[in-house]
Amino acid sequence: MSLRKSFVVIDDHPLYRHGVVDLIVQELHLEPVGEAGSIPEAMELLKKTNPNLAIVDISLQEKNGLELVKTIRSEYPSVAVLVVSMHEENLYGERAISAGASGYVMKHEEPSVLLNAVRTVLEGKVAVSDNLRERMLSGIVGGKHSGDPIKRLSDRELEVFRFIGRGFGAAEIAELMNLSVKTVNAYRDHIKEKLNIATAADLRRYAVEWIADQEKA
Repeated sequence: MSLRKSFVVIDDHPLYRHGVVDLIVQELHLEPVGEAGSIPEAMELLKKTNPNLAIVDISLQEKNGLELVKTIRSEYPSVAVLVVSMHEENLYGERAISAGASGYVMKHEEPSVLLNAVRTVLEGKVAVSDNLRERMLSGIVGGKHSGDPIKRLSDRELEVFRFIGRGFGAAEIAELMNLSVKTVNAYRDHIKEKLNIATAADLRRYAVEWIADQEKA
């Protein structure tokens, strides 16, 4: 039996998964025990392997990886979760940590940042950038997310908001999220209220512009 700590990579881009596996094996000599590209594949993989570490993207084939993080923490509490994502840490980093992740690294970072984060979470510590750590501490001391209105949205509301920004209608969003159209419309109403937006058209316009700004960042 191997005494090396084991890990899995959960990301819907095979080339990226393979690259991360090769990097970690070469530099840290951990044992790779599997890869997954979707949440169902991930749950099956975790059940079979019960690794020490799961490296997780939060965008998985139009599904919300934050829900996967919450599930892993609930069903596999011994598995450390490191989120590696293209999404801006100022918006998603705190959400990932709140969901149960032990760290958050953006994909554009140097390989050394990922390797250091892996070491840190396997030591039972939290791996985040200095910027994110400061923002999290500021939120604790000064109150939650008073500046950016998007941060008022729950994880599910943010997911609906992102789909709206990509041009999906309520029925399409309901199918993608396995929800009823009524529930999606309720989320949409909550979003409008939290963002102080009056109409569905204004919300759609705001969401499209927000998505465009995120992609430029």
